[in-house]
Amino acid sequence: MTKAIWLAGAAACALLAGPALAQTAPAQDAPVGDVAPQGVLVFEPAFFADSRPDTALDLIARLPGFAFESGDSGTRGLAGTAGNVLIDGRRPSTKSDSLDQILRRISAAGVARVELIRGGAPGIDMQGRSVVANVVLIRTVTTERVFEANSYVYPDGHLGPVLAARWSRREGDDQIEGSISGFSDRTDGTGDGFRRRYNPAGSLIQDADLVLWDRIRNLRATGAVQRRVGGGLLRVNGLLGWFGNENAQDLLIRSGGGFDSFNDEEANDINSELGVSWARDLNPRLDLELTGLQRYAAEDYTGVSESRGDSSTFTADATSGESIGRAILRFRPGSRWSFETGGEVAYNFLDSATTYAENGVPVPLPSSSVKVEELRGEVFGQATWRPDPTLTLEGGLRVEVSEISQSGDSDLTKSFVYPKPRIQATWTPRTGHQFRFRAEREVGQLDFGDFIASADIDIGQVEGGNPDLEPEKSTVIEAIYEHRFDGEGVIEVTVSHADIEDVVDVIPLTGGFDGVGNIGDGNADFFQLRLTLPTDRLGIPNGRFQTRGSWSSTSVLDPVTGEARRFQGNQAFGCGVSFNQDLMGGRWSWGFEHGCNIDKGRAFRVREVRAFHEEPDVEAFVQWKPERDLTVRVDLGNATDRAQGNDREIYAGPRDTAPLAFREVRRTRMSPWLFVQVRKTF
Repeated sequence: MTKAIWLAGAAACALLAGPALAQTAPAQDAPVGDVAPQGVLVFEPAFFADSRPDTALDLIARLPGFAFESGDSGTRGLAGTAGNVLIDGRRPSTKSDSLDQILRRISAAGVARVELIRGGAPGIDMQGRSVVANVVLIRTVTTERVFEANSYVYPDGHLGPVLAARWSRREGDDQIEGSISGFSDRTDGTGDGFRRRYNPAGSLIQDADLVLWDRIRNLRATGAVQRRVGGGLLRVNGLLGWFGNENAQDLLIRSGGGFDSFNDEEANDINSELGVSWARDLNPRLDLELTGLQRYAAEDYTGVSESRGDSSTFTADATSGESIGRAILRFRPGSRWSFETGGEVAYNFLDSATTYAENGVPVPLPSSSVKVEELRGEVFGQATWRPDPTLTLEGGLRVEVSEISQSGDSDLTKSFVYPKPRIQATWTPRTGHQFRFRAEREVGQLDFGDFIASADIDIGQVEGGNPDLEPEKSTVIEAIYEHRFDGEGVIEVTVSHADIEDVVDVIPLTGGFDGVGNIGDGNADFFQLRLTLPTDRLGIPNGRFQTRGSWSSTSVLDPVTGEARRFQGNQAFGCGVSFNQDLMGGRWSWGFEHGCNIDKGRAFRVREVRAFHEEPDVEAFVQWKPERDLTVRVDLGNATDRAQGNDREIYAGPRDTAPLAFREVRRTRMSPWLFVQVRKTF
């Protein structure tokens, strides 16, 4: 699509953009399956009754044909970070507190209904998504106390306890809640395996055992208060958390050349957040929403590697913060039109200092001590038009302006201005059939961490920082067909194409280091088929079978060889199947999941090609609810004791000119585990 077409579309969107509607009028009386009038499916509590759900997240998991996404808290600003679930028509005013955790703290008994908005609805900003869900809370007085005592159980007897408690009270619009949680566990970073190296002819030249150990610990407290203030609804939420991680790797040579090595890493992260939102109806057709957010985090890291008396040490200390202000004005002049306009301003910073030393002698790194700051603003407008009950058209324009400055080892300032138009159409020719089309200009964000030196101690690699980066820009065209049948049955087909400019990848830096940089333009094609099938007609009552398959093709010119290849980490094929069944009116439930793909993509460096390997994951669960206020669940994870790791091709120099030095195969296994959960509501 040419730039002229995009500019024409942007101009049209700008002319249409104005104040807009706060939230779509709730289709309270619409039965499940009535999608033509508003493009909204409504699921009342009776729909979920057979599964006896505990939380709002359980309700979301039972929505037919809906794939939950929690959003991206790592994206700066609020625009584009939201997940695909709203609460009372609005996104949560938080980023550090994940959407799944928020939904897990909302009792299913406190939900009046769940609305599934497919392809757009008046007053709803779809954030570029084709489907979002809206959790509508009840208005009656409810007080709830929840306690969870859970634990991971491993075959060697290790226990990973998880404790959580929550209290909440809701009376109409007034709400207050608080929670505290903590855990101590290990991950797939604990396990045994091997590392084997082969010469270019395929002969084994080194065989080594890998012994991995890790521990993760977390403490987190959250709180929120919501009240009527100044004629509007004010909500204040806060979070304070600590996360600690320790891990070690012992490499023990069994045959061939080389020496044993021992790596130890330790990191601690403290993060905090304060969010404020205020929304008010200015008149029956116009409303205003204001959001403010403040985040602060501090992290320290130390990694040490030792081998035959030699040692290397990498340290990193960083503080980061984010301040955001956002305003949205919504207007709905009639049933066919709605408008929205607003703006956002955000300030972000990352102040980091890194050091690297070999045998106590400092080694200079590119961009080792850096402070990165960004001041960004965005204005936006969108219009939604419903010319008839079967068709919805949405046009929107966002204009992003940002300035990124770097000080410390290097001083550099860059300014960016990016218009981001979007056009979306939803057509429902008849009940059960819907087509959704989207064309959008997307702009990625630069990762502040790419400006600063970093290290992979476990494989002995150090990367330099690179201040000379541009964000990726994409022109995306997407089409989705959805067919609903037999109440809960859904078939969904997605096809998309993207032309991508300034692809972010790995490039050579001065000093012989690798680093993140732009490597040119590329393209990506994607196809996905998803099926949700109720099994009642197959003689299995209250069962749901789900499967998905996806195919992806990406292409970009390798910066080292000049040849076409896939994007970093691009997974060409993905698939999965799952089944769950409710028995005895939800007193018992069971199910399983199987991730059937192995291909996890490749990483391309100047002197290496790394293929990620991960055998399919198999998990199963059984759940028992002897009482409405008591749930006992046992999950079996990693049932097949899957292997994971990578295959590395390491060259003597740059891949385009140097010969292959050796091949390396790395595999580890974690062991299966049980997760025992007991949830009690008081």
